[in-house]
Amino acid sequence: MAYNSFLDPVLGPVMNIPSPWNIIVISLILTAIITIMYKFLTDQKLMKQLKGEMKDFQKEMKDLKDDPKKMMEVQKRAMEKNMKYMLQSLKPTLFTFIPLILIFGWLRSYYTAIGNPDVLFGLGWIWIYIICSIAFSIGLRKLLKIY
Repeated sequence: MAYNSFLDPVLGPVMNIPSPWNIIVISLILTAIITIMYKFLTDQKLMKQLKGEMKDFQKEMKDLKDDPKKMMEVQKRAMEKNMKYMLQSLKPTLFTFIPLILIFGWLRSYYTAIGNPDVLFGLGWIWIYIICSIAFSIGLRKLLKIY
């Protein structure tokens, strides 16, 4: 495919690192790029405010569990805030989705070409990527104070 000719020189040198370190490095790089884009493509003040308001709504709903009518009103307001939060967090996804799909396609073709080996503890490359990505994402979000 056409994108292989672009990604081979970019990601090829990383794949020369012994397994599983190569997929861990790719996971770190991609997670860092996604996290940084998320930080700068979202309004962090608004995200923090919306998150705080949603916590307040949850607390209020807990207090109103005996009054279903009032609880439904609070739940409706909470859903509106949650929708605003989701729309804000969707922006970075729009910018990162297609490049990630292309990179994952390249990684799949790379590992298919070498016979889909177990990378670490009997897990394939995708599982190692997911596990490392989650761990890196948690750390980077705390470090960069992302809401």
